[in-house]
Amino acid sequence: MLRGLYTAASGMISQQRKHDIVTNNIANVNTPGFKQGNAINRSFPEMLISRIRDGQGDTVGRLNTGVMAEENVSVHTQGDIQETHNPFDFALISNIQVPGARFDESGKYVDANGQRIIQPQALFTVQGANGEQRYSLNGKFSVDDTGALITTDGYQVLGSNGQPIVLRDPATQAPITNFRITNYGQFTDANGNAILNANNQPVSLLISRIEDPNQLVREGNGLYRLNAGQEGLARAINPQDQVEVRQGYIERSNVDPAQSMVDMMAAVRAYEANQKVVQFYDKSMEKAVTEVGRV
Repeated sequence: MLRGLYTAASGMISQQRKHDIVTNNIANVNTPGFKQGNAINRSFPEMLISRIRDGQGDTVGRLNTGVMAEENVSVHTQGDIQETHNPFDFALISNIQVPGARFDESGKYVDANGQRIIQPQALFTVQGANGEQRYSLNGKFSVDDTGALITTDGYQVLGSNGQPIVLRDPATQAPITNFRITNYGQFTDANGNAILNANNQPVSLLISRIEDPNQLVREGNGLYRLNAGQEGLARAINPQDQVEVRQGYIERSNVDPAQSMVDMMAAVRAYEANQKVVQFYDKSMEKAVTEVGRV
């Protein structure tokens, strides 16, 4: 009897986690560059039940042992591009192709051998709190008093040389706020002349190509990271990659509010169904103790 109680309890836990993920999606529906998450559930291994009688084993059947919320997978499809007319807003339009692969709407391709290929994605590269590289699609930037290009949370945006971008006039040392950016991420002044850094090199955004975006781990504040040993999945984009930078635009989240509401209601209904099963087992055990045990 208690096996069924454990199965229903595991269903409640998995549906609670699904509800939390969908709620997080809805809360970030207006967050630039946010990628919605999907809860992936997996059943525990089935058990084969046997009965031993007179030294002989008779197979009774299979027993399901419940379900678990295995992981939260982000959906890295392109969100809508919204014009803001703010020169400090940037959006990435990414359609990176892999030779021989034809990706579907979800960014996945399965070849004739059953091998799954995920479409690479382009992300901005920023400097984390401890100096490590992090990745983001939230292109709402600004320039601080020192001329450093920063995110809304104060993280410095990295340039193609791997160093924080500083937009500062070499002559006056004043921050440069009247700038333009090309489709491939290079900064220019109002006349189209390249803005140079302290080493007289053109200042450009470091746009990273992530070969398998499913390996990215959410860190909060719109940041992603790669686990240790997976750094090879990230590299700077090259001119052949179909990636375009647009100034004065942001990428909206790819959350579908209507579908998210449906998913949230489905999770609540499934949670209530498992809850009623737990209540049924509770009443059955109560009856077994108070009535059957009395006899």
